Amino acid sequence: MKVKKPSDSVCINTEIVLPNDTNTLGNLMGGRLLHWMDICAAVSAQRHCGRVVVTASVNNVSFNQAIRLAEVVTLQAKVSRAFSSSMEVFIDVWVEDCATGAKRKCNEAIYTFVAVDQLGNPIHVPSIEPESDEEIRRYDGALRRRQLSLILAGKMKPSEATELKALFTAS
Repeated sequence: MKVKKPSDSVCINTEIVLPNDTNTLGNLMGGRLLHWMDICAAVSAQRHCGRVVVTASVNNVSFNQAIRLAEVVTLQAKVSRAFSSSMEVFIDVWVEDCATGAKRKCNEAIYTFVAVDQLGNPIHVPSIEPESDEEIRRYDGALRRRQLSLILAGKMKPSEATELKALFTAS
C-alpha cells in the first residue's frame, strides 16, 4: 500500500457564524463547532485512505477563545498519523474578523477515525510520511497519545508502552 503525505489529506472548510449557531452570549455553541470539526476531519481521513470512515473518538478539544456571531471560521484538518485501520486527525480552527481581515487561531482538536469496508469491518489504511517540523511533531506525539488511550481502555499494559516510557526514562 502506498505511503502518503499529510498534505494529501488536507481538508479546509470555511463557515460563518450565524444567529442560529450561537448561544445566549452571542458565541458559537461548542456543539456546532464539534459538528463542523467532525465533518472536516472525516473528509481528511477519507481523502487519506480512499474509504468510508467512522469517528472512533474525539481525543481532545481545546476551546481556547470564544468565536463570536458573524465571524468567519476556517477549519483545517490533516491526518497526523495512520495506524493499521485508524487515523489520527488534527483540526486547527482559525477565526477571521471580516472588517479587519485579522486571523487568529482559537481552537484545535484531535479526532480518531477508522476506515471500514462495506460491512462496517475495519480495513487497512496507508501509512503516512510526515514532512514539515509540525507534521513530524504531531506524528511522533500520535503514538504516545495512542498508547495512553490504549492503556486507559485496558487494551495495553503500561509496561508495553515503549514510547510513553521513553518520556520518563533517561537514555
